[in-house]
Amino acid sequence: MTHKAKASCLNNLTYYRELLVTRLRSIQCILDNLLASGFFCEEDVEIVQRTVTKTDQVRKILELVQCKGEEACEYLIFIIYKICDAYIDLQPWLKEINYNPSNDITVMKVVNTDPISRYCEKMRHEMGRDTCFIMSYGQQEETRLEDLYTDTLMELLNDANESLGFMESLEQLLGDRAVFNPKGEIIYVMGDAGVGKSILLQKIQNLWSKKELQTDAIFFFTFRCRMFSMFSKDAEKISLKELLFKYNCYPDHDPDNEVFDYILRFPEKVIFTFDGYDEIQEDLSLMNVPEVVSPEDKAQPLQLLISLLCGKLLKGSQKVLTARTGIEMQSRVIKKKVALRGFSPDHLNTYINLHFKEQEHRKLVSVQLDASPHLCGLCSTPLFCWIVFRSFRHLHSMHDSFLLPDTCITLTDIFLLLSEVFLSRLFSPAASLLKKNSRCASETFKAGLRPLAAFAKLALQGMERGSFIYNQEEIATCGLTEEDLPLGFLRSASENDDKGNPTNFEFFHITLQCFLAAFALVLDEQAAASSILKFFTECSRKKEPSCLPFKCCDSSKPSENKPFATTEHFQFTNLFLCGLLSKTNSGLLETLVSPKLVKKKHALLKSYLSTSVKYHLRGLPHYNGDEGKKVHVLPNFLWMLRCIFETGSKDIAEMTAKGITAGFIKLGYCNVYSGDCTALNFVLQHRQKLLGVDMDNNNISDYGVKQLKPSFCKMTVVRLCVNHLSDSSIEVLAEELCKHKVVEVLGLYNNHITDVGAKLVAQIIEECPKLRVVKIGKNKLTSLGGKFLANAIRKSTSIFDVGMWGNNIGDEGAEAFAEALRYHPSLTNLSLSANGITSTGGKLLAEALKENNVLRIFWLVQNEMTDDAAPHLAEFIKANTGLTHFWLISNQFTVHGMKHLAEALTLNTNLKEICVKGNQLSEEEEKLFAEDKRLRFH
Repeated sequence: MTHKAKASCLNNLTYYRELLVTRLRSIQCILDNLLASGFFCEEDVEIVQRTVTKTDQVRKILELVQCKGEEACEYLIFIIYKICDAYIDLQPWLKEINYNPSNDITVMKVVNTDPISRYCEKMRHEMGRDTCFIMSYGQQEETRLEDLYTDTLMELLNDANESLGFMESLEQLLGDRAVFNPKGEIIYVMGDAGVGKSILLQKIQNLWSKKELQTDAIFFFTFRCRMFSMFSKDAEKISLKELLFKYNCYPDHDPDNEVFDYILRFPEKVIFTFDGYDEIQEDLSLMNVPEVVSPEDKAQPLQLLISLLCGKLLKGSQKVLTARTGIEMQSRVIKKKVALRGFSPDHLNTYINLHFKEQEHRKLVSVQLDASPHLCGLCSTPLFCWIVFRSFRHLHSMHDSFLLPDTCITLTDIFLLLSEVFLSRLFSPAASLLKKNSRCASETFKAGLRPLAAFAKLALQGMERGSFIYNQEEIATCGLTEEDLPLGFLRSASENDDKGNPTNFEFFHITLQCFLAAFALVLDEQAAASSILKFFTECSRKKEPSCLPFKCCDSSKPSENKPFATTEHFQFTNLFLCGLLSKTNSGLLETLVSPKLVKKKHALLKSYLSTSVKYHLRGLPHYNGDEGKKVHVLPNFLWMLRCIFETGSKDIAEMTAKGITAGFIKLGYCNVYSGDCTALNFVLQHRQKLLGVDMDNNNISDYGVKQLKPSFCKMTVVRLCVNHLSDSSIEVLAEELCKHKVVEVLGLYNNHITDVGAKLVAQIIEECPKLRVVKIGKNKLTSLGGKFLANAIRKSTSIFDVGMWGNNIGDEGAEAFAEALRYHPSLTNLSLSANGITSTGGKLLAEALKENNVLRIFWLVQNEMTDDAAPHLAEFIKANTGLTHFWLISNQFTVHGMKHLAEALTLNTNLKEICVKGNQLSEEEEKLFAEDKRLRFH
């Protein structure tokens, strides 16, 4: 029977009775509204409630409603129409019956008492309340999220960690763009310490609470991964339901468990965020943790977490997991990857404008940042930027003027500034006014030594036992009082007790805990001086390449107890130890600790570092390559450079530079960010011999290139591919490389260089007589940029290899390259692939190539050449020049054009291959050319 759109509501309830009986849920909401509207009386409600099963209750409701007439029947349907979340199963039915409420019904009130909808609204309310202020960075006064949040660079990656471009908005995080494994469960967000992973999740949560996140998810559960480490292995097992509701929002008025049943039925309506996977203390493997497959079973909380991430529980729910860079997970569970890269220059300017309302302060900060590329590099990390700006504002308010240090500020300096700000709160307002005209950091630290030492002791104890959370007893044991807690070092980490006081605390950021732990090691006058080395882990580079290479002389090695799943927390503690014990900070420390002990610890650390650096450099793997003797450094080499820079020791830097015996070092895929470039430069500036440096596939940005400026005079190889460089970086390179004229290889592939930068690269090609290789593919070059480069190449007598893959130089650029090629004396390898070159450009290149006897490898892959170009290419092939490899993959040649190439190839004795796969030939047509194996279709 075909249903008619104009059927009465009473008839609809009759015809679809069994469908309604099986799909209608949330009975109480129906009863509440029917009673409130007067269609039901108390006796009707009692009749329904006395019915045992839910399906019989629905039958009884339908029976009673139909007895009360058409208006009552429509009101029942109107309830289902208005409260769509609660009756999601019946929304297709409403479309099928073409339901549109009548004017009389629309004025009637419907109150949502459905447990699912009420729970969703409660979640939104609580999440909105908890996320509307920025509390991540420990400030006392509350700052509204919307007043300070600034987007960062969010790079989409594929399963091989290759860039797929940048997210344009947070909406794309949950969208389908860049999904490389649809069967995966996790959106994996990675980034360095302080780059903004937690604040990103907070922003997403806040958008969802305000219904501004483009998603149809109606539940949002948030977890911090460190909470799972709080559970002991002997802790009571819990169910999935307990995990969700005990540690998030609890559903009220849900006696029939409708909320949990709904979650199980519609997991795609749920979003999870899991923040800080690297903070789980156990040595996890998704393969080795027992799986939980039933939502009813009780298990260890950690098992539930892993089962959620693997999709064994609530498969299909949306899960966002954050972790520090370098924490790898199995690809099978990852749906998409996002790498947070920090602030771009535009983001930084936005952040300045949000932080400083006064134009005077904006100008002061901008001028100081512009004068210090290293500080700009540090400020590309949101946490460090917040500390610098926070310190500037606070200290500027206390003193007539406040300038950031003229010297190269270190990460230790940044956290010393923050500590000074926190400790300055000990002074009364009157005392602050008296000190208005002077700033003496040592006085502030000396006055605040007692609480500083207590916070440091607490941090060290946490590091030793692998703890992030502290209860009131642990805090009191370290000597902290209630008056100390508001200083800013700690923040609440749990709900309040019955009296409204926080029950647990944590340091506002794990990096601050590392800094204070290092401070505790310096301040300790009771333990042996050698105890400062306790977090330099002893490990083999082959077994644990992520660890520091420094050998620990303490017999009680923390690594034996594995208090951390990763060693980055120890690495930061060691780094801060190097900074605190530097000569620069000796004056400050000697007001807090015995000067004799400070000198002893400084000498011990310097001796230890010197020995460790020698040991590390001797063990680096060497091999011979095209550029000579190479060394491929390990990831911990970067930590070594960071530590050396924090010490400020010229002696250790000179020794390190001297110890790099190879003429070429590879730092590719080492997670080098802009702030690290000063550390690298600090060492390389002491090198006497020339050096090739490969820094491909990192995140050094324009700030990093500016910091490396003093070292370019020694670089024969400059490889900076995939590093987010713009034309301003090329301006620095052109100035330095053209000044010193030693560069031989220039790698700039896959950056953000435009025609403006291309003109500068052309200058480098023209003015550097030793330059042999230039890779500038996958940038933003047009025909204008192509002309600049081609004209420079035409003049160069040293250029050997040019890579232009993935620009857009078109036929005009091809024409310029044709002229450059015609009689070129040295260019042997050339790629103009994926450049929008048509048959017009192909003809011009073919004509020029007939005159060239030097070119050996030529790629024209992924262009737009058709059969029109084939006769011209055939003539050049017949000329039997020195070309050996010719690639025409993925153009638009048909069998007719291929015949021209095949016939010409019979007259050529030099070509070893013409690769033509991906053109417009069928498998049968390809077989026509099977005789000459040099014409390759596969």
